[in-house]
Amino acid sequence: QVTSWLKKIFGDEPIPQYEVNARTIDILYELAEHNEARDRDVTLLIDDMNQMAANYQEEAKYLQDLLAGNLDFSLTSLSNEGTGYLNELVNTALTLEIKDTSLASFIAAMNDLTWDLYETESKNRELEQELTSIKKKLTAALVLEKRLQEDLKKTEEHLEVEKAKAESRSQNLKFLKNKSEDFKIRIKTAEEQLAATGLDQSLTHQSLVNLSE
Repeated sequence: QVTSWLKKIFGDEPIPQYEVNARTIDILYELAEHNEARDRDVTLLIDDMNQMAANYQEEAKYLQDLLAGNLDFSLTSLSNEGTGYLNELVNTALTLEIKDTSLASFIAAMNDLTWDLYETESKNRELEQELTSIKKKLTAALVLEKRLQEDLKKTEEHLEVEKAKAESRSQNLKFLKNKSEDFKIRIKTAEEQLAATGLDQSLTHQSLVNLSE
């Protein structure tokens, strides 16, 4: 089936070489099926248009015979204005895709167009409402984003201030620790000096504090 389709596609030209395997055959088979389905659709469309053309020709011949037989009227006897009106009538019928130029067909076609217009306008209103809602949500989102950016900026500035304060406290703490160590060393040195001079241990500050307690 694939080979037959390829011969049909390329006609008298040689079929290009291709690797024959399960995958390529499946792909070509799907292409063949799609192509044949499209050809069938086009054929049906052509048949339908030919049928419509035949109907128009048949009706035109009927009207022409009717006018020529009963009223002795022909297209060649129309004025330029009349011919223009007739052409407009035909073009309108073709545009509306109606089967004939009767008033009933025109009314039905116009009703269909009116209904389509109503549906389109209704959908447009729905889309406009949805667009308005989206715009409101977008505006609210942008306002919230701006507010969050401002809050973030304030938070970052606050963190910088707190970081500076923490750094200052850390330096003060380090200074106090160093001073404390210095005082301890100086106190120990003084106690050793006092002990070397024979100071009674019961008179040291710590002994007096313990005695007071």
